[in-house]
Amino acid sequence: MAELAELEDPRVRAVNEKHGADHGVNLTKLRAVAKRLKKQQDLAVELWATGDSSARLLAILVSRPKEFERDQLDAMLRQARAPKVHDWLVNYVVKKGPHAEELRLTWFDDPDPVVASAGWALATERVAKKPEGLDVSGLLDLIEAQMKDAPDRLQWAMNECLAQIGIEHAEHRARAVGIGERLEVLKDYPTPPGCTSPFAPVWINEMVSRRQEPVGGA
Repeated sequence: MAELAELEDPRVRAVNEKHGADHGVNLTKLRAVAKRLKKQQDLAVELWATGDSSARLLAILVSRPKEFERDQLDAMLRQARAPKVHDWLVNYVVKKGPHAEELRLTWFDDPDPVVASAGWALATERVAKKPEGLDVSGLLDLIEAQMKDAPDRLQWAMNECLAQIGIEHAEHRARAVGIGERLEVLKDYPTPPGCTSPFAPVWINEMVSRRQEPVGGA
């Protein structure tokens, strides 16, 4: 914790706070600390318990995802209110452990929209990588009914799921694009030059067009 305090940079914190984050340690430097420490599950648990966001990000990096219990991850997710901590926990720990599907079902309909967004992130992972047995039409029904008025972080997660359905599942592509066009979620999101818009119809069409390369590659 003393070392993390020394790495605290007010300028980094100021930038992060504009995006809802509450840590001031440069992530490249944080990763260097994690690389030196290597994997230490007991240390990860202790760092998480501090409640400090920089410590929790480090905890995620030095943890062994498969050693967490399901209830332990559920509690951690509900404690993770900072967006970066939440995202890293889902992507670096939950997705790599054995409890991802059970937690997807637990979080998906949670009344807390931040918790529910984690369930949708796990649904998106299945849409892209393990769609067998997943009710994709049902996901589209929910997106069509709920995404327009969903809180920001939940809305973003649902929109990503919509886009992945359109990208990965040709049989649902037209419907996914149509839902995006009707709801217009993130249609006016400012997108830097060279980046793909998060507006689902644009995102879907861009990614699909990149895959339809001539035989032998572009």
